[in-house]
Amino acid sequence: MTFQQILNDLKNRIYRPVYFLHGEEPYFIDVITDFIADNVLSESEKAFNRTVVYAKDTTLANVIDTARRFPMMASHQVVVVKEAQNFKDFKLLESYMKQPMLSTLLVFAHKHKKIDKRLKIFKEIDQKSVLLESGRLYSNQIIPWVSNYLDERNKTIHPRASALINECLGNDLSRISSELNKLLLVLPDGETQISEDLVSKHIGIHRDFNIFELNKALGHRDALRAYQIVDYFAKDQKNHALVFVLSQLFEYFNKLIIYHSLTDKGKNSVAAALGISPFFSDEYKTAANNYPLAKLMQVISTLRQADVNSKGVDVAALEPADIMKEMVFKILH
Repeated sequence: MTFQQILNDLKNRIYRPVYFLHGEEPYFIDVITDFIADNVLSESEKAFNRTVVYAKDTTLANVIDTARRFPMMASHQVVVVKEAQNFKDFKLLESYMKQPMLSTLLVFAHKHKKIDKRLKIFKEIDQKSVLLESGRLYSNQIIPWVSNYLDERNKTIHPRASALINECLGNDLSRISSELNKLLLVLPDGETQISEDLVSKHIGIHRDFNIFELNKALGHRDALRAYQIVDYFAKDQKNHALVFVLSQLFEYFNKLIIYHSLTDKGKNSVAAALGISPFFSDEYKTAANNYPLAKLMQVISTLRQADVNSKGVDVAALEPADIMKEMVFKILH
């Protein structure tokens, strides 16, 4: 089942005896786990019927014993096992899965990695539980996710603001959702759209000196602006590490290569192919005009050389800041 299907069932009070939530993205696991822990039982029922344990502090045998209890003055009991990846073996779960307590919601939050699907028990888990594999979103999925997150709260976000979040917060959904909740709290009364200024002010991302603005400056071949930004990065390498800048520039210029390969360069087609908002299609068109395909091949070569240099190869005493500045110079000239 998908994350949304599971959540919809829970909201409609359609419960299953066992939930096994696993994968590298903790956000979806946490949302479902917290929803079950907070909403299945009333406040008066929680004292005797809700058990939350950490795998490192208990055993699977104890968890199963708890799950086999009958609820006390309630229709259900909830048993949540957090950090379930710390269990070494799930063999004992096999017998429970054959005859689970229908009045128990037993939830395993197996975070940061997937369960080994080669294990014999996985077949039982796959067939007899609500199984969610929580994978990390790709970079091009973050902006639509942000829009959907806010849409559910009757709010919107300006395309530049969502792009800024995407470029600077990566794909850590727990962090992104936390920052979005912060922005919703400070959104002025009567306003429904999160602006670029609001993101810059309250998330601590400099509006004028960030990787998104560097991409834009390079795309427009605005040398002065690009040098100003990279100089700012050089003075604040804790928040603008060379490895991060390189990965973002690789992604940006790879999108320009893809742009050149498109036969349909309409806004919506470009947006779909590059995984961007149609709002930015014209900017990529301008950048592609400034970087013919042959030049883009040179840029990729420059980025690869900077990556090699950052690892101490083919360079004697260049600091990351020097590598970054030389890289930008070669891209522009």
